[in-house]
Amino acid sequence: MRKIAIVLGSKSDLDRVKPAVEIFDRFGVPYTARILSAHRTPDEAAEFARSAKDNGYGAIIAVAGKAAHLGGVLAAATTLPVVALPVSTSFLDGLDSVLSILPMPSGVPVAVMGVNSGANAALFCVRMLAADDAALTDKYLKYVAEMREKTLADDAELQKTLCKK
Repeated sequence: MRKIAIVLGSKSDLDRVKPAVEIFDRFGVPYTARILSAHRTPDEAAEFARSAKDNGYGAIIAVAGKAAHLGGVLAAATTLPVVALPVSTSFLDGLDSVLSILPMPSGVPVAVMGVNSGANAALFCVRMLAADDAALTDKYLKYVAEMREKTLADDAELQKTLCKK
């Protein structure tokens, strides 16, 4: 199975990737994490992206806030899917991060998740890997079924407690 690269623009983003790591652990998806900045280590970030496919990666999650250019820098240097995970900041609470990522130029696609949505970034990568991995597809379908059952149980509990006749 191909692995996922989690590239953080800063050590301060570490808490934001914990939900992604939990998803990868749950699904048995191998991953590695690096701290490579679009602004402080641009050469190293680009080189990592250039060699990622040959090093067995299937996708890259770029975790960044403020001037969140990391996803674009990585996407410009690889053919792999890049998933941007904007993180909240003290300036505009993460809107600045989203607005730095969304206006990517034509030809440099980057998928953008919601602010601090590490679990969704990981699930998006799981779904990409599952496209040609039947065992991973089965795990994902089980996960979806578990979410459905939990939601239905929550609804039944709500009906008992709140909507008494």
